[in-house]
Amino acid sequence: MDNQQEIFPIVDEEGNVIGSATRSECHSGSKLLHPVVHLHVFNSKGEVYLQRRPEWKDIQPGKWDTAVGGHVDYGETPEDALRREVREELGITDFVPEYIDKYVYESKGEIELVYVNQTIYDGEIFPSTEELDGGRFWTTQEISEALGKEVLTPNFESEFKRFFGEYLL
Repeated sequence: MDNQQEIFPIVDEEGNVIGSATRSECHSGSKLLHPVVHLHVFNSKGEVYLQRRPEWKDIQPGKWDTAVGGHVDYGETPEDALRREVREELGITDFVPEYIDKYVYESKGEIELVYVNQTIYDGEIFPSTEELDGGRFWTTQEISEALGKEVLTPNFESEFKRFFGEYLL
């Protein structure tokens, strides 16, 4: 289960830290802007790795999501958070992230400053059995067919369309 007392930085839209709050405060509908990191993992065939969120997650349980997504801890940089999350969730340490952009994503329960990254990776992936319910590479056709069917997280759908829409059918 997620640690509801974990401390997250509160940031402005540029990513400057202006305070701190617990996970439960950030996810309670308070609309406290907090940073997260995402990594889209492509292989050399153009397929996209997605993780399946465990049923116990407090947000979007059981849905397929961005390969890596996680909160930036208080006192941590987005770059350090990305490396930590990739290691924890996929067991990967030898990857080259490419920063794409950052944007604000708002859902019913929270608002996040999302740092979007991508990488091309053909090595072995070891999905965490504690944090994920597995994962696999998807073709862009499979992603296109799953859009709007409650299979993928809304965040993944909107982000993938925004930054990689040219790959969709």
